Amino acid sequence: MALENNLKQNMKHCDEFSQFIKLFQERLEKLPDKRKGKNKQYEMRDAGLSAFGVFFTQSPSFLAYQRTMEQKKGRSNAQTLFGAHKIPSDNQIRDLLDQVPPSYINPVFEESLDLIEKSGKLDKFRAFEQNILIAMDGVEYFNSNTIHCQHCSSRKLKNGKTNYFHSCVTPVIVSPQSSLVIPLAPEFVVPQDGHEKQDCENAAAKR
Repeated sequence: MALENNLKQNMKHCDEFSQFIKLFQERLEKLPDKRKGKNKQYEMRDAGLSAFGVFFTQSPSFLAYQRTMEQKKGRSNAQTLFGAHKIPSDNQIRDLLDQVPPSYINPVFEESLDLIEKSGKLDKFRAFEQNILIAMDGVEYFNSNTIHCQHCSSRKLKNGKTNYFHSCVTPVIVSPQSSLVIPLAPEFVVPQDGHEKQDCENAAAKR
């Protein structure tokens, strides 16, 4: 009986994961493609799925890990779990996805949360008086003293040089009763039109 219950639970989790991957795939199908001509060996969809798959491995190179799996087992989990057709190299993934605005992906966070709520799993995260607790953290994901763009934040260093960086606020739903978290859409720290002061994490958190 215990084995049967575990099997049913695992099948339910697999079904929910499949629903999430389907939502994700539908969003990736709409990504803008900067490439021109017929040289499109890799789809934008596969680049997005491969980038997402990095979070499921401990290998520094997602492509190398997937190719090793494919050689040993005949198929990689990028194909079986995520539905990727062909896996681009790490540099190709960056080249294809760097130009895509985050707004194309952000709806996935809301759609996934809706999926979790409909499954009843969001109730397990409710705390005092059935409230949802959200923790936020500010992170930098780019930093350079030479490379910069119009969306960079900047700071003056003691040596007189300017440091350019990109950062964002990453909110997650948390619960004292669970070690798991539910990620929400990040808010990026970017220069705001009409503002004299530089944008900051506090302002991003309020937005």
